[in-house]
Amino acid sequence: MSDKPSDNHPSGAPWRNFYGRFSGKTLKDSQRRYLEEDLGALSPGAVDWDENPDRTPLDLQALFGGRDVWLEVGFGGGEHLVHQAVSNPDVGIIGAEPFINGVAMLLGKIRKAGADNIAVHPGDARDLMDVLPEASISRAFLLYPDPWPKKRHHRRRFVTPEHLEPLARCLKPGAIFRVATDIPDYVRQTLEEVPGAGFEWLAERPADWREPWEDWISTRYEQKALREGRTPHYLTFRRLG
Repeated sequence: MSDKPSDNHPSGAPWRNFYGRFSGKTLKDSQRRYLEEDLGALSPGAVDWDENPDRTPLDLQALFGGRDVWLEVGFGGGEHLVHQAVSNPDVGIIGAEPFINGVAMLLGKIRKAGADNIAVHPGDARDLMDVLPEASISRAFLLYPDPWPKKRHHRRRFVTPEHLEPLARCLKPGAIFRVATDIPDYVRQTLEEVPGAGFEWLAERPADWREPWEDWISTRYEQKALREGRTPHYLTFRRLG
């Protein structure tokens, strides 16, 4: 018998290294209550490998009643996701975020806003993209992702083929993909990698990446970047095909 580890987890899941955080400061009692009372009802369906080992695609028609579906990868504290949901009630939005403190913050915002067009996957976006139907997503957001500033860690960034190829698979032709970051080297890598995954950059003039989108709401991560003297960049891509 070989001592070489299997390529898959016993559940059938591929071995995927995860380099972020799952939890942070102790949750408030109210946040624990949100997780206990609200999270289950906001599930997009069977995403995790132990409950969906055959990787059966999610039924987005049943989930959102035929509405266009948008995706936010790593929604942080949920400010932008809730803003978009409230501003676009004719759209369904799925958010993926493994950091449970961020999930709890989002749930509180959903309660306050009364938004009913949001689904939440509290885990790795790669598992979610596994089960999103092909060409099912009309818009995707990647906002202030973890920069992994050390060069040897750049392969951990979202803007690599491991993430971009499954994202491209689940986006409709013509779908919009927005990326916001305050890290110049992340901008460089994004502009190198994203077009290679089947996207075109839509910028025609400097304002197209220097100025935020018209429907933008500044997040706490952006405010921190501005306080620390870093310049946000707003990149817009369109899925080819």
